Amino acid sequence: MQLVTTRAEATQFSLSEQSLGKKVGFVPTMGALHQGHLSLVHQSIRQNDSTIVSIFVNPIQFNNADDLKKYPRTLDNDLELLESEGCNMVFAPSVEEMYPQVPTESYSFGLLEQVMEGFYRPGHFNGVAIVVRRLFDILRPHRAYFGEKDYQQLVIIRKMVEQFQLPVETIGCPIVREPDGLAMSSRNRHLAASERAQASFIYQNLVFAQGNAGKLTVKDLKNEIIRRFQNHPSFRLEYFEFSDSSSLQPVDDWNDAANIRAFIAVYLGEVRLIDNIVLKETRV
Repeated sequence: MQLVTTRAEATQFSLSEQSLGKKVGFVPTMGALHQGHLSLVHQSIRQNDSTIVSIFVNPIQFNNADDLKKYPRTLDNDLELLESEGCNMVFAPSVEEMYPQVPTESYSFGLLEQVMEGFYRPGHFNGVAIVVRRLFDILRPHRAYFGEKDYQQLVIIRKMVEQFQLPVETIGCPIVREPDGLAMSSRNRHLAASERAQASFIYQNLVFAQGNAGKLTVKDLKNEIIRRFQNHPSFRLEYFEFSDSSSLQPVDDWNDAANIRAFIAVYLGEVRLIDNIVLKETRV
């Protein structure tokens, strides 16, 4: 496994692999890797001849300086994990390497970025789009892999690929969960033991929503979930939505969209956690 830190080296590696007729898969990460990330790496290895993983804590997608400062950085451990999994190259640039000048790109994703994460984290998705577009330009992969825990991010990246007709296939991979249902996240390591013991409450309520979609009205089910979190002293709910899986716009009735997901963002202590679950899926 090669470790490179410059854009030129990264491009050279990818183009060299492609010159040999190899398909290149790419997994962008911010490090602090867990089994969720590794599931993306496994998928890439299965579907491509060469797999590249980036490790870069992207400062411009954080709208909270304290959150950026606290974000876990575990490069040595990450490299060990990736080498053992069969990754071919890791691109771990510095901030200066990725942004030699202050980035000025501005992306517009319309209504997709005006709800949920986009509403509560202004500028977040512009920062995500800037770094992912730059990584695509540097690495020129055939396929790129994203976890569905950050489902809104996946939809927006697919929109960016469509807008600019980028020659990359974006592949969403299922959420990987702890045995109690908590979605794996690098932020989970910030939970105190007492908080971690309560964290499965999030998934329990998503499953409750999944089991009652279509039985209760959208309004009644949403109000019941909100009530449950309001009555739990350890949680502070930021949002809970039932949304069209494609447009990400909220639905008022179960017949409003062919595909619907429940989305949640909640604070457990000082740690902000997000999750989602399929409620309705129409297969073509």
